[in-house]
Amino acid sequence: MNDTVDKLVIFLAKRDGIDKLVKTFQYVSKLVNWHVESTHPDIAHRAKQWEVASGLSRKAFRTGRFLTGFNTLRRSPGSTPVFRFLAVFANAGEMIYFFFDHFLWLSRVGVINANLAKRMSFISAFGEAFGYVFFIISDFIMIKEGLEAQRNLQANMSDKDCLSEKIAERKEKVGKIKADRVMRLMAVSANLADLVIALADIEPNPLCNHAVTLGISGLVSAWAGWYRNWPS
Repeated sequence: MNDTVDKLVIFLAKRDGIDKLVKTFQYVSKLVNWHVESTHPDIAHRAKQWEVASGLSRKAFRTGRFLTGFNTLRRSPGSTPVFRFLAVFANAGEMIYFFFDHFLWLSRVGVINANLAKRMSFISAFGEAFGYVFFIISDFIMIKEGLEAQRNLQANMSDKDCLSEKIAERKEKVGKIKADRVMRLMAVSANLADLVIALADIEPNPLCNHAVTLGISGLVSAWAGWYRNWPS
């Protein structure tokens, strides 16, 4: 119990940890609003207010987040030309998303012209979707390379002449590859879910803009991010 509490404290001390918690509030309240809208209008109204407040607070909390893209490219531009290419476009899209999200937030709280909200939302969502496509491609490539490395390691472990120390070392490497694959699959799940939400802003349509689609997508993204950020 104490260990869980300690991990929760560490998790909530992170910017991403708070973001995933509030994102959970935002999309749970969206689903509640949809579910009780016709039967309990008062509860639906309160849920809608909670959703809006959560969404705005997340935008405020992400102030300056676009700078992380520059830092990521500066510290880890990619090990190969292909990954450098993917990293530049992925982080560029994310920087556009977070940068214009500032103006979307300011327009919705009335600091700047409220009529700018729709335009800022489109630009921010377009950058978000653009970046997620390249993040997803990068993760799939890394998953594929991990599977190939795992197969090679497991094939070598079946060699009768292989020493027990080498087998233990290779088992440890296989374990790390499997753990990395789980984290990357969580990242892909979150990015695909956020891509659906971004598409709802770019090109509104009955499927992506349905409350259930948005609610489930938001929770998948939040909980996948929760898993990735939870202290090991």
